[in-house]
Amino acid sequence: MLVVVAALLAWWLVPAGPPPLTRADVDQAVQNGLTKAQQDAAAAPADASIAYRTIGPSLVVVTSERPGPASVEGLLGTGVVVSAKGQVLTALHVVEGASRVQVTFADGTKSDAAVASAQPENDIAVLAVAQLPQVIVPAVLAGTPDVGEAVFAVGNPLGLQDSLSAGVVSALGRTITAPGGVTLTNLIQFDAAVNPGNSGGPLVNRAGQVVGIVTGLANPSDQDFFVGIGFAVPIATAAGGAGGPQQ
Repeated sequence: MLVVVAALLAWWLVPAGPPPLTRADVDQAVQNGLTKAQQDAAAAPADASIAYRTIGPSLVVVTSERPGPASVEGLLGTGVVVSAKGQVLTALHVVEGASRVQVTFADGTKSDAAVASAQPENDIAVLAVAQLPQVIVPAVLAGTPDVGEAVFAVGNPLGLQDSLSAGVVSALGRTITAPGGVTLTNLIQFDAAVNPGNSGGPLVNRAGQVVGIVTGLANPSDQDFFVGIGFAVPIATAAGGAGGPQQ
């Protein structure tokens, strides 16, 4: 009898467990999680917005003049500041053979520039600028991206300044023959839209760090308009001309 009483007393003293979850409880928990995730996503800026704001102060408009049928022909490209000294990386074909090169910084400062060094084998030029802006904002350089990684091309396509397009890295290690017969190797292939005017501009990752310098686009119809394939020189290669590490 004492054993039975003790057992009943022990059962009485043990607190009851939580009630079993119902289907409604599970559905409500899932809905709460989805709502929280949507709220967090809405509060956080998009990758493209972060990339654009980060690279913006380092962007440069590059214009070059050269003799032509109309006495002087102009060519528009893009560049990016890569050092505290104001060195600008761009595509060599934007400035090669130019009688005059001018750059416009993000703050509106305009200046003449000259090619300080060049890598013809990579279609890369480093520009030395005569008059620098009061505040120089060099871009942050990153390593080679992975295939499938999101990237953004920022530049001046068709003269539309400071334009951003989004895509992914399609392949690495590509080889193409550029106009003039120069063979460019070890290129990043990407599908963010680029057009004439993007040349020399940065290809950046989600954080706005430069992973490459845009050099060209696939041009099967000889129309110089985007067909879904762009190419960039890895920044580790391009930065070698500006005194950075080169691979």
